[in-house]
Amino acid sequence: MNTPVSVLTPVYNGAEYLAECIESVLAQDYPDFEYTILNNCSTDGTLDVAHSYAKKDRRIRVKTNGTFVSAIENHNLAFGLVPADHKYCKLVSADDWIMPDCLGKMVALAEAHPTAGIVGCYQQSGDKVRWQGVPPTVSVMPGREAGRLGLLHGIHVLGTPTSVLYRADQLRMRHEFFPHNRSHADTSACYEVFKHADFGFLHEVLSVERVHAGQWTTAMDALDAGSVAYLEVLVRYGPHYLTAAEFAARRQEVFDAYYRDLGGCILKMKGREYWTFHRSRLRELGCQLEWSSIAKATFNEIVTEAKDPRTAMRKVRAAMRGQ
Repeated sequence: MNTPVSVLTPVYNGAEYLAECIESVLAQDYPDFEYTILNNCSTDGTLDVAHSYAKKDRRIRVKTNGTFVSAIENHNLAFGLVPADHKYCKLVSADDWIMPDCLGKMVALAEAHPTAGIVGCYQQSGDKVRWQGVPPTVSVMPGREAGRLGLLHGIHVLGTPTSVLYRADQLRMRHEFFPHNRSHADTSACYEVFKHADFGFLHEVLSVERVHAGQWTTAMDALDAGSVAYLEVLVRYGPHYLTAAEFAARRQEVFDAYYRDLGGCILKMKGREYWTFHRSRLRELGCQLEWSSIAKATFNEIVTEAKDPRTAMRKVRAAMRGQ
């Protein structure tokens, strides 16, 4: 007897990729799953693609939101559709896909290790394989250690929604499993889970991330949103996972690196949107954008670049091309 799994794809305007995503789910060698596609009021052919597959496979159900919501809210609504008797939940983003043995192997590891609240795996992303920071001999890691890897050492192993399996009882512990509406909400959810559960990991490429210009992460990368997201995660969860001395030292180290990056962005001639974003995000953390620190970092960058004029000129040309 297999253990029932809910597979979820929250989607908005993903018609061009959705078919490949659905095909990868239907190709799983693990048979006991129900697949829900939650359509967020799409305006392209997404709903037609979803319904065309639902007519052919009884394991698929298609739901549509009554009103348009944010991407994170759409994920939380999808989590609310997981039936009470389902033990696991697997997200597959509409522009990603999973390997045929993904569900079976993730469920097997979770069944063998009941303390694992989340199971992760390697993920192919373009020509890179991501989330390789878990030691290769480790299949289950205490949640505290998983949190410390990211917060203290900057080794990120928590993956993306497509690269992890959630134990469904973790979803039911909070009204909203993704705890805020920002792009790193899935990472924050992992840190919440690891307060009381362990992290299982399969050292195999079982998920694939499609890299394209329309990704939400592409837009966030243009704003260097990841750097301030890491600051937020550190400030929020560092006191739980780190000692007071570790947290103080790591906080200083990360803020120093953040301002060095901002100093370099002055030379890259980042526009108003970039600086408005960072000013507002820091304010949300209870911090102010320190222009004196940025000026110091910019000066240091200029001094460094002056030692290698050819590299400096390449960067200037790239900035002028908007790269």
